[in-house]
Amino acid sequence: MVMDSKRTHSVKLNDGHFMPVLGFGTLASEGVPKSKAAEATKVAIDVGFRHIDAAYVYENEVEVGKALREKIADGTVKREDLFYTTKLWSTFFRPELVRPALERSLKKLQLDYVDLFIIHVPIAMKPGEELMPKDANGKFILETVDLRDTWEALEKCKDAGLTKSIGVSNFNHKLLEMILNKPGLKYKPVCNQVECHPYLNQSKLLEFCKSKDIVLVAYSALGSQRDPNWVEKDSPILLEDPILKAIAKKHNRSPGQVALRYQVQRGVVVLAKSFNEKRIKENFQVLEFELSPEDMKAIDSLNRNSRFFKLPFAVDHPYYPFSEEY
Repeated sequence: MVMDSKRTHSVKLNDGHFMPVLGFGTLASEGVPKSKAAEATKVAIDVGFRHIDAAYVYENEVEVGKALREKIADGTVKREDLFYTTKLWSTFFRPELVRPALERSLKKLQLDYVDLFIIHVPIAMKPGEELMPKDANGKFILETVDLRDTWEALEKCKDAGLTKSIGVSNFNHKLLEMILNKPGLKYKPVCNQVECHPYLNQSKLLEFCKSKDIVLVAYSALGSQRDPNWVEKDSPILLEDPILKAIAKKHNRSPGQVALRYQVQRGVVVLAKSFNEKRIKENFQVLEFELSPEDMKAIDSLNRNSRFFKLPFAVDHPYYPFSEEY
């Protein structure tokens, strides 16, 4: 992980671009008005976040784009200071739909380019305007699109200047190998964004990604927002873990700050999602303290391969990512 002093707290990606190690997540919890995403994004930029993680399927790119443009207009940041990620949703995996999908996001954002465009999940769904297409029985309508063909379409988006970098999300090592071993591969994925926290520390996937010069980006790094559509209600609450709490107390920090700092010290780019001003500030302060090797070891020992985000509806799909060990 190359840290560059001129771009403090950034990692150099395998295509030469830089990604800030701390990112701000823009996914609003169920029932939170979309305008909140705009407010929170502005607060995050004021506090110091430069890496903004978003997605087409979050349905708030109009609001987030407006927040970015306001912060550029008022002189807080320049466009080139910001690192904006959007994601290709499952209904747009057919190669001919990839560029139009990115152009849709750009139009909502009113931006000329994004910094990173990633495949959101490896599972394709029936194309169309429905984000979650279901059949008469309420079952999701999935389809199989060769991810290597989708990837080639992402490479073309990079060549067209619509995105600076391209990557993937929710891929296991076999799916990554499939892309890496693709005949005629032009660009490697710069990152793999996955669920990663002390209860699912992804150490094997992290090692694999590092060996291929692919950055691991952690989502749900503070556990999960427990959306009942995606997360089982009896899943453990990470931030109430006694070991995390003890380490936090010792450093006079919050358990959330410790969970984020843990990732930064392992060479993982970490996303922090909060729409609460005090916590947004707190989350950015993880660059101000350091965990000891003993702290890191203690947090490593919390791993229990406990996944919040399981995609149960796609368990029989040929590219279902979570049946492999990593």
